[in-house]
Amino acid sequence: MTPEVNRSKLFVIDTNVVLHDAGCLRNFEENDVAVPITVLEELDRFKKGNEDLNFQARAFLRRVDELTGDVLAPEGVSLGDGLGSIRVVLEAQHNQRLEQAFLADCPDHRILNVALTLQQQEAPRPVVLVTKDTNLRMKAKSFGLTAQDYITDKVESFDKLYTGKRLVSDLPSETVSQFYVNGGHVPASDLDCVTQPIANENFILRNGSKSVLATYCPQERSFVRIDKLAASGIAPRNAEQSFALRALLNDNLKLVSLTGKAGSGKTLLALAAAMECKSRYRQILLARPAVPLSNKDLGFLPGDLGAKLDPYMQPLYDNMAVMRHPLGDLAGAPKVQDLLAANQLEVTPLAYIRGRSLQRVFFIVDEAQNLTPHEIKTIITRAGEGTKIVFTGDIQQIDHPYLDSLSNGLSYMINRMVGQPLYAHVTLEKGERSELAELASNLL
Repeated sequence: MTPEVNRSKLFVIDTNVVLHDAGCLRNFEENDVAVPITVLEELDRFKKGNEDLNFQARAFLRRVDELTGDVLAPEGVSLGDGLGSIRVVLEAQHNQRLEQAFLADCPDHRILNVALTLQQQEAPRPVVLVTKDTNLRMKAKSFGLTAQDYITDKVESFDKLYTGKRLVSDLPSETVSQFYVNGGHVPASDLDCVTQPIANENFILRNGSKSVLATYCPQERSFVRIDKLAASGIAPRNAEQSFALRALLNDNLKLVSLTGKAGSGKTLLALAAAMECKSRYRQILLARPAVPLSNKDLGFLPGDLGAKLDPYMQPLYDNMAVMRHPLGDLAGAPKVQDLLAANQLEVTPLAYIRGRSLQRVFFIVDEAQNLTPHEIKTIITRAGEGTKIVFTGDIQQIDHPYLDSLSNGLSYMINRMVGQPLYAHVTLEKGERSELAELASNLL
């Protein structure tokens, strides 16, 4: 009688997987997990600080310490019922092929060496290197080692990502006319042509030359006409911007996300809405991830925290200038400097958001595509009573080295929040910044 073959896999995890999700150990099901000692050495450099990376490093190290107890045996310890085991790999045999291919010694190559050693020792059991580093995955594959991205929190497909709007054509003329009586409310039962509407989903309803913009209200089980609104002198220029402005000005919607290419008006609309309804909120908070296009970080910039943040927050100031322009210096124009001086408008770094409780705050997070799923969760869970959070970003324009259009926090949030009564999303498709900006966005 032949012994039973262990058909589970052995996953070797890279440091960036831990920094992306400290709870990754519970996501490998019945398979075993190997942590190279190099990963623990790298995590030691990240355990101090207030940023999300530091939190993830500390949380993972505490979890491993709890699991392993006083002594960690070479074969590892169980991760829990229905899960595999975890082991820390201290040594790996010298791989001559690896040394010949890459003369430089670095953490990536030491982690790869551990994975290659385990592949030989565990054969024929599958060994998989899990890393969010595309280059390391390519190196592993070149040595015949299976390498995968950490995809637990990835969206299934970009094409399937919720856009927040739908076009319905060839409606009966009388159906469109219904939206111009009774305050623009039409029961869902009267629109059989619209199947399975989602909470706060927007619709462009057409019949030949007649059309109407509407949104679905789940509480009333009806469709409501959307009239053209304006906020702080900013009026929408297309249907998507009308959808977005309605969601931004609706106090019942506590979470709103706007995505779209550069120049589509995401940030401008969010700021205009915040200024328009500032009397209903104690404070307006503005933030964006400090992810530069080059390799410089905040620490390389001179001055205090405000001076360090200014280059990253300049796009927000540019949008405020646009809001002032249509109104000139007339009464009613947003007095940005006065709001800043009175602490009613605050530009805040996201690195210090953890631990805060935001009460009656209109919170705008720009460039949210550069946030991880855990960072998005951390921000949303800061919301107190009366707070509204708005995320804006372009999920096709990722500056974070370990995120892409499917794994970033903004895509993750949209995918998970669809259908919630407190949430609305709109994808802005048309650029409105200028003819030149639209041309560059489409062709370059």
